[in-house]
Amino acid sequence: MSLEDLLFKPKNSLVVQSQHSKLGATTTNGDGFGVGWYGASARPGVFRSIEPAWNDRNLRELSALASSRRVFAHIRASTGSAVQQTNCHPFRYGNWLWMHNGVIAGFHEMKRDLAMAVEPTLFPEIEGSTDSEMLFFLALTFGLADDPPAAVARAVGLVEATARTHGVEFPVQMTVATTDGDTTWAFRYSSEGRSRSLFHSTDVSTLREQHPDNPVLHALSEDSRLVVSEPLGDLRGAWREVPESSVLTVHGDGEQLSDFAPIDLG
Repeated sequence: MSLEDLLFKPKNSLVVQSQHSKLGATTTNGDGFGVGWYGASARPGVFRSIEPAWNDRNLRELSALASSRRVFAHIRASTGSAVQQTNCHPFRYGNWLWMHNGVIAGFHEMKRDLAMAVEPTLFPEIEGSTDSEMLFFLALTFGLADDPPAAVARAVGLVEATARTHGVEFPVQMTVATTDGDTTWAFRYSSEGRSRSLFHSTDVSTLREQHPDNPVLHALSEDSRLVVSEPLGDLRGAWREVPESSVLTVHGDGEQLSDFAPIDLG
């Protein structure tokens, strides 16, 4: 699939959402954007910019020509950290990509404690100053490459345990997506039990039966799956909400929904 098919063509495309988000915490997400995609190499390419997505000509040029079997795309509204390229998602380490929608409350006070928990050999790879990237490197520290759901559960558990020592009641608000280029895991969780929105597409064959005259659906492969913060369009039956406190695993044309809970390291 071309990047343009995802970023520009849908009725409620990611570029449209950067100006007019319907379900996000903010309507406008103009503090930068990023795209990560896999080509012939196991290591993904990343293009990030501090320009608003709707105003970046390079994004449109790239999107019209690039295609990939797996794409991560993110529009940013800063929750306090600097507007700079190294703070734009997705974040990359080796063959892994990571992006986060949400916030770690009290991050400024907890930052040193969390940074000290990162594996020393990984720490020099942290380029930016966001809570999102810190959470990524905590997950890498706790074994993201071996067991992503358990690693993220431990990372979130550490954040919540650290938050308790700083008097922060509800520290974690997140939808997180991560991939090794072969499988994608998407998490929806918040300490308060009121997470940001997250949806996944239904299977393409069902959509084709429901909407036989829609040309976009016939261009998709049978195993195409989309995981999004808000639906890209209003096709009936096209989207299912990911439940609160759960993780969606997508591999090929298969998907699995499981419960998610932090592992308390306190």
